[in-house]
Amino acid sequence: MAGRDSYFQGEVPLPQWVGWVVVIGFGALFSIFTTIVVYLDKTFAGNASMTSEHFKDGRGAALMSSLLHFIHIARETLHRRTYGQDWINCFRYCFSVDMGRYSPSEYASGATIQVLLFGVLAISLKDIAPSAHTMCEIVRARWGKSAHLTFLFFAFCANIIVTSMLLLGGAATVAALTGMRYELASFFIPWGVILYTSTGGLKATFMASYLHTMIIFAVLITMITLVYIKVYSSDQIYSFLDNTVSYSPEQCMAIYSTEGTPETSFFYSGDKTVLGDTEGTPQYACGAVPGNAQGSYLTMLSGDGLMFGIINIVGNFGTVFVDQSYWQSAIAARPASAARGYLLGGICWFAIPFSLATSLGLASTALMLPITRGEAGSGLVPPAVADNLLGQAGAVLILIMLFMAIVSTGSAESIAVSSLVAYDIYREYINPEASGKQILWVSRVVIVVFGLFMGLFSIALNAMGLNLGWVYLFMGIVIGSAVIPLWNMMTWDKASGKGAIISAWSGFILALIAWFVGASVESGAVNVSTLGSNPVMLSGNLVAILSSGFIHYVYSKFIDPQDFDFATLDANIHLVEQDNAGLTEDVMDKDVIRRSKRWIIRRGYLLTFVLIIVWPILSIPAQVFSESYFAFWVLVSIAWGFGAAIVITFLPLFESQDEIGKVCSGIGNFLMCKKTTEEYAEEPAKEVDEPAKEADAAAEEEA
Repeated sequence: MAGRDSYFQGEVPLPQWVGWVVVIGFGALFSIFTTIVVYLDKTFAGNASMTSEHFKDGRGAALMSSLLHFIHIARETLHRRTYGQDWINCFRYCFSVDMGRYSPSEYASGATIQVLLFGVLAISLKDIAPSAHTMCEIVRARWGKSAHLTFLFFAFCANIIVTSMLLLGGAATVAALTGMRYELASFFIPWGVILYTSTGGLKATFMASYLHTMIIFAVLITMITLVYIKVYSSDQIYSFLDNTVSYSPEQCMAIYSTEGTPETSFFYSGDKTVLGDTEGTPQYACGAVPGNAQGSYLTMLSGDGLMFGIINIVGNFGTVFVDQSYWQSAIAARPASAARGYLLGGICWFAIPFSLATSLGLASTALMLPITRGEAGSGLVPPAVADNLLGQAGAVLILIMLFMAIVSTGSAESIAVSSLVAYDIYREYINPEASGKQILWVSRVVIVVFGLFMGLFSIALNAMGLNLGWVYLFMGIVIGSAVIPLWNMMTWDKASGKGAIISAWSGFILALIAWFVGASVESGAVNVSTLGSNPVMLSGNLVAILSSGFIHYVYSKFIDPQDFDFATLDANIHLVEQDNAGLTEDVMDKDVIRRSKRWIIRRGYLLTFVLIIVWPILSIPAQVFSESYFAFWVLVSIAWGFGAAIVITFLPLFESQDEIGKVCSGIGNFLMCKKTTEEYAEEPAKEVDEPAKEADAAAEEEA
């Protein structure tokens, strides 16, 4: 590949029609799949009604209940995340050319601990607000209208940011691999989500997530096997990486040049039309890494990695605690499933950045593929390495893997936005007497409108020069100030509503000020480039979350302390339809909730401590990894990847065997003409909790 100034320099490994098939065809495929599964659930498991409660939060979804909760929770962090939200962001930061091993491990840890800690909020929600549909409903019930509007703003920001990152990274990868125009890919990707989400709601999202996650982990273990078992070994990769950092700047300039000389080099420009630059930021992975111990990639001692780790933690707290899709999974889950689901979901998520970065990320650097800093920033390292190893087959696998993550997380974000609009805007401020059918109609319209809006919005962001990496670093500045007030709302009886409003807005404003001032001080100018540097983003992220937490604590403790009775919270939240299928006595048993809460608190806090403190500290004495230490690291990543794949695939099936058996038995009886009334009895029609009917009934009683 000598003389190439980028890996994807106008050449695409796949024909354009493949892009159209994946973007449009897979959406139709999953629409058919989820429609069939939801129909089977309706016909053979007795879940016949599609009420607004079922559509929004999946309450009463009997089929594969544990499976749905495990996979939904795990998939959420493939965002993160990662979900955040986060799967696309992993394509950017897990394969960074300048952060060593600290980047993927800290990315994984920083995107895992929020899921573990959110498990505490999930159990608290089942205890104090089991009737809630959205987090903003809880805010309204405890703190009133002003706080409700405040946190509604931050909730929408979280959903828009997460979806923007999905589309920015996804469209860039589709365009690079198939030649499909970026604008078209960005606009049509949401249609795959719209098709099945608007039909089946959260239950359809859960069903599709299981298939998505299995495909993702299948590709994951394929790539690990290729890099470290079939094609290379850990010793070979270690040797190649040593060779990469041994080059001097002059040698790197000669390698990345048109004629093998520093005078014809594009090492610093990343563009063959701009030759001979002798200083600047290297555009390729070659030579020692500034800020890393001994300039090595195989170290946890990285200055840029540490800064990114802190930014990552703050931002991911925002995209978990402020993202309605996480609260929805908590609402849908049973207490025991939620506790185990968040724990196992977090552990299984850790395998994604950890194992993929150890395989594809290090392989890209070891093989010195001509991947530019810009391509890495757009998340194109994994498809480049897969294409190099497997040709078209590798490109197809990564494309499918990526699309699975996008549509899976995108569908949850669509449901989240539709829930906020339907319950927190439409029913709260426009039509307080809305029926279930009206809310269901509004929800479906919002899903379509939001998908179209995000397609156009991501095109606008790209035109402004804001790529995936920039938006990811920026998200904590926008939504970080809402994190601690929301945690306090669920766990602290003295938390003040006025304090929450003041702290959220103050933290946001102070973060913006710190962000702009930091760019001006560091670079002397304020523009997209200077605002996107790690130190500047770090200052904004830290100010957002720390100032907000400090202000809310001081205001609640000393100025306006409350003495809130959590037992009264759920009484202020009402179901639109009297659908208590997911609020049965066995599910809402206080002893079960108390045991589940104690279970997740102990394990969640312990794992958080291990991932954030213990893991990095144990790796520091090694400084630069030895060959044997690196071999052990690779072994752990392989075992974690395979273990996560097995758990996320088979454990939910095992735990849901009764529900699956019921459906399979019903199908068998149907085919054998042994249908019985008991097996196919539909749920009785549910009465609609309409205020007008309640008022009429009350008037009759008084008469």
